[in-house]
Amino acid sequence: MKFFPVFFTAFAALASAAAPIRLQLDLRDAPRKILHAEMSIPVHPGPLTLLYPQWIPGEHSPTGPIDNAAGLVISAGSQTLAWRRDDVNMFAIHVTVPPGTTELKAKLDFLATAAPSGFSAGASTGPNLAIVSWNEVVLYPQGEPPAQILVQPSVHLPEGWKYGTALTPSSESAALVDFQTVPLDMLIDSPVLAGRFFKEIPLAPEITPKHFVDLAADGPEDLNISAERIDAWSNLVRETGALYRSRHYNSYHFLVTLSDSVAHFGLEHHQSSDDRVEARGFVDDDAAMLNGDLLPHEFTHSWNGKYRRPAGLATGNYSDPMKGDLLWVYEGLTQYLGDVLAARSGIWTADQYRAYLAASAAEMDHRPGRTWRDLEDTAVAAQILYSTSQQWDNWRRSVDYYPEGELIWLDADTTIRKLTHDKKSLNDFCAVFLGLGGNTQPEVVPYTFDQLVATLNSVTPYDWAGFLRERVTSKSPHAPLGGITAAGYHIEYQPEPNEYTRAEESHDRGVNAWYSLGFRATDNVIDDVLVGSPAYNAGLGPEMRIVAVNGRRASDELLKRAIRDTKANGPAVELILENNGFFKTVKIDYQGGERYPHLVRDKNQPDLLEQILKPLARHETRASLE
Repeated sequence: MKFFPVFFTAFAALASAAAPIRLQLDLRDAPRKILHAEMSIPVHPGPLTLLYPQWIPGEHSPTGPIDNAAGLVISAGSQTLAWRRDDVNMFAIHVTVPPGTTELKAKLDFLATAAPSGFSAGASTGPNLAIVSWNEVVLYPQGEPPAQILVQPSVHLPEGWKYGTALTPSSESAALVDFQTVPLDMLIDSPVLAGRFFKEIPLAPEITPKHFVDLAADGPEDLNISAERIDAWSNLVRETGALYRSRHYNSYHFLVTLSDSVAHFGLEHHQSSDDRVEARGFVDDDAAMLNGDLLPHEFTHSWNGKYRRPAGLATGNYSDPMKGDLLWVYEGLTQYLGDVLAARSGIWTADQYRAYLAASAAEMDHRPGRTWRDLEDTAVAAQILYSTSQQWDNWRRSVDYYPEGELIWLDADTTIRKLTHDKKSLNDFCAVFLGLGGNTQPEVVPYTFDQLVATLNSVTPYDWAGFLRERVTSKSPHAPLGGITAAGYHIEYQPEPNEYTRAEESHDRGVNAWYSLGFRATDNVIDDVLVGSPAYNAGLGPEMRIVAVNGRRASDELLKRAIRDTKANGPAVELILENNGFFKTVKIDYQGGERYPHLVRDKNQPDLLEQILKPLARHETRASLE
């Protein structure tokens, strides 16, 4: 298919070809979960098809939330026009433009009533904030690629609210903000974060282009981010420059939503990222550690995913299905680099990185579904896997190309280091592959598997095609842990949780018995059971409620104690379970005590992780720059 690159420098030529769509968005009802949009769309008389965006970049699925688009009225002057939805394509609206008409008006409300789960179509507003994804409130004429459709956007904010975005304002009066005209694809790529409790913080001020973190919170107390954390975010900006040796944006905004009312996730954009965490997500130390990889991951996507993009995901429109077979590069490489950058910049300590890596690798090593579904299939099937249940997830497999892709790229990094006797590393690959062309405007440069392999071979010759294919098509019962071994470590299971798993268990307020009995539970309800584990063999299943442990009313501490007591031929764990009103008693045949994964140093091997996590840039503090 034809690909249309995106360049800000093309504005003048495009503007001469067609007048822009004027899009006015009213956020004053956002606190009660409704957004109001009005569009003025240049048209010609005759049949017209208007499209609602369906395939949203970065979400790898047809997630356009058209089910929550309501109140559509299309008019020409004072005449309200009849419209009809396409019988097959639910995202297409057919209308006939009357003779002599050069502009249609369209009114559209977006009902922001989704649950706090999912991605940008999930809950995005609260009493004091809103994060706006423009694809939710726009219709555009079929026929022209989004890169060649201009839009002139504006936003009416609630009184007292401030905003952050990668869009450039052209004028502001009271609570009305007009933005400069942009192509449709760059509008949809530039969300707006707004809120009553808002703060913008410049990062790494000595670096150009400029970087900001924009924070909107449920309450003012959630904006009290420590100076040390802000310094680490500034170091992230410095470290990306040293790693990628390029920047493909005019400025960059981390749009951070701190709220218990919204969906929690991250979504990448060329010049910003939509980063959503709980209200105290960067104030509470445990929560900040668990969220530590979010900003590095989404920031890395500006290079890997937005600038360099698998050809199957670079459709150039919102209608053609995306092909996700290389998501283990798009997301897996980003997961690896983002986590390494978290450690290099000081967002994580080296110990926290190792604790996270142990937890992630152990999870992938306990995925029995890998014996029937290879990693590549999780990427190809991404569009049907993001919304799956977490129940029996270890047998189904989900979007495992994130954590397992990370293991593959760690393996690639250590392989390059060993092949070149530490003269080269994945850093060199990133500078060539992701830094291609040096500093540029936002644009998309697609790649294929063969081009990826060719770049790896330019760093150091090797059978990279075989190396990668072997790992992404494997149906081994075990995860590809070769990179951990080559880095001088191995996974060992110990009675006490590591720092990361302890924080996870505390944050989720449950019991992680995954590596002992073989299940996880929250509030005494079983979340999932590991296929083939002692719990599975005893008949446990998701959503069963644990009523009693060893004859006593169930509690988290009692369950943990019972697991500890199995050590050294202790008594079996006896549970009374309720399954939708029916009760049964089970004994779990297990005698290993509590088990949690740790990354343990192999003293007979060089410590390559120490080299991988070493900062590449000079770190500064805000105080030292003042």
